[in-house]
Amino acid sequence: MTSLNIVKAINAGLRRSMENDAKVLVMGEDVGKLGGVFRVTDGLQKDFGEDRVIDTPLAESGIIGTAVGLALRGYRPVCEIQFDGFVFPGYDQIVNQVAKMHYRSGGRLRLPIVIRIPFGGSIGAVEHHSESPEAYFAHTPGLKVVTCSNPLDAYWMIQQAIELDDPVVFFEPKGRYYTKGEVDLDGAADLPLESARVAVPGTDATVVAYGPMVKTCLDAAAAAADDGRSLEVIDLRTLAPLDLRAVYDSVRRTGRLVVVHEAQRTLGIGAEVAARVTEECFYSLEAPVQRVTGYDTPYPPARVEEEYLPGLDRVLDAVDRTFAY
Repeated sequence: MTSLNIVKAINAGLRRSMENDAKVLVMGEDVGKLGGVFRVTDGLQKDFGEDRVIDTPLAESGIIGTAVGLALRGYRPVCEIQFDGFVFPGYDQIVNQVAKMHYRSGGRLRLPIVIRIPFGGSIGAVEHHSESPEAYFAHTPGLKVVTCSNPLDAYWMIQQAIELDDPVVFFEPKGRYYTKGEVDLDGAADLPLESARVAVPGTDATVVAYGPMVKTCLDAAAAAADDGRSLEVIDLRTLAPLDLRAVYDSVRRTGRLVVVHEAQRTLGIGAEVAARVTEECFYSLEAPVQRVTGYDTPYPPARVEEEYLPGLDRVLDAVDRTFAY
C-alpha cells in the first residue's frame, strides 16, 4: 500500500494507462512542461514525450475537437480542462460531437475520450474557477459522467474511464486534491466504474453525496454518532448513469434520505436522486427527502465561499429535519 493524495493518485493512474497502451494521449493547457496547474500531469511529458503529452493552445473547443479527430483515428485522448468554468467554450463540441457520434453513426464509430474537469470550490479562487457544472453533462445522453472522492477511487477510476470505448467526463474534486489515502498500486479495482459505494454503513438515516461533499458527509456521520445517530453515507461515484441500487436498499432500511452536493439546488443531481427515490421507495420513507446544496446564484467571491458551500452544520441540520417528521 502507498499513501497518496488525489493528485498523485490520478497521476499514477494516467501513467499506468499510458504504459499499458501507446494510443493513450494526454492533452490540455500547460499539461506538459508545467505538469498542469495542479501538477496532476507532472513528469508525464518528460517520460512519454511531447507527442503523447501535448501542450495545447488556450482553446477548449480546439482541445475537444482535436480529441474527436484523434479518437476517430484510434487514439485514446485524455483532455484536461484546466478549471471547471473553462469548459463552456468546449461545450458545443462535447454535446454535439462527443456525445452524439456513436448514435449519429448507427453504432459504427466510438469516441474513447476522457475529459478531466477539476470542479467545486474551497480553493479561494476567482470567477470561473470554482463551479460545479456536472448536471449539464449528466443531462446529456451519450456521455458517462463520474467523479472520485478519494485517492483509491481516483487511481482506479481514471484507468477504467480510459479503457472504456465511450466518452467519459471525469470530475475531480479539486478542493480535496491533497486529501491522502492508502492505494494499492498493484491490486485491482474493487468496483466497476459505474457503481456507487457505501462509504459508511448506518441504520438511522441515509446520506448521499459525491465528489468533494463525501468527506463533509463522513464528518457529519462521525459527529452524529456522538449524538447516538447512525448515518449511512453513500458515495455515488457515477452521475450518468446513476447507480441508485445501494441508495434504494439503504432508504428501505432507514426510511430517511439527505442528498448533498455543492452545485446549485434547482435541477441538480440531488433533485434527480430525490425523484427516483420517491418513485421507488415511497412507502419506505418516514420523511420527505432533504437536499443540502449550494445556492441558486453564481459562485460567490472567495471571501464568502464558505457561506455558500454546504458544511457540517447544514448537513446535520437536514438530518435533524428528517427526524422531526
